Amino acid sequence: MHLTRIIAIRHGETAWNAQRRLQGHIDIPLNERGRAQAQAVAQALTEDGGADSAIAAVYASDLERAFATGRAIAEAARAPITALPGLRERSFGDWEGRSYADLSVEFPAEAERWRKRDPHWSPPGAEENLLQFRERIDNTVRDLASRHQEQQVVLVAHGGVLDVLYRLATGLDIQAPRTWALDNAAINRLLWTPENGLTLVGWGDARHLDDALDLAIGDDAR
Repeated sequence: MHLTRIIAIRHGETAWNAQRRLQGHIDIPLNERGRAQAQAVAQALTEDGGADSAIAAVYASDLERAFATGRAIAEAARAPITALPGLRERSFGDWEGRSYADLSVEFPAEAERWRKRDPHWSPPGAEENLLQFRERIDNTVRDLASRHQEQQVVLVAHGGVLDVLYRLATGLDIQAPRTWALDNAAINRLLWTPENGLTLVGWGDARHLDDALDLAIGDDAR
């Protein structure tokens, strides 16, 4: 069976993650903690010459928060990195930059449709609904995985992208309530085959991030 091993990473933390603001396509950089997380996950994937160190390529969303995280991994792994707009977060249109709390107050009806994951609805000014977003991610991952059979690749993207990957790998409906974590810079493992698509191997490994948190706190204190 021809398979591709995929390590999927959500980008490191940004200021808007900490403030619980919708980022979407707005190009927010990593904050100090996010940069430390990027270095920590890069080290975790490449230390000791283990199986994870055999990374054939890194693919990252072209938004800076994801590409900077991917660049840290690529440099540590000495692997090429490619920016892929197909791995971008879902567009949230006019909602981008607003906090979750503000949305519930200013747009209660629309926010309820968003919380219930209405697959045919999209925020005002947005480019995709959930079905279109899922199709984009599915097509992007299928294309790059098919080019790396019998190899291991790293994908660095966003919370919404990781949510779609989990659902594709487990067969969960697009509207099923989320019960899994989407932590910044956690390690998530999947397999892809032409016959079966994505399957889940492991999810949400964040053990390497303890030192990154300590580092970020130390930097902020100076």
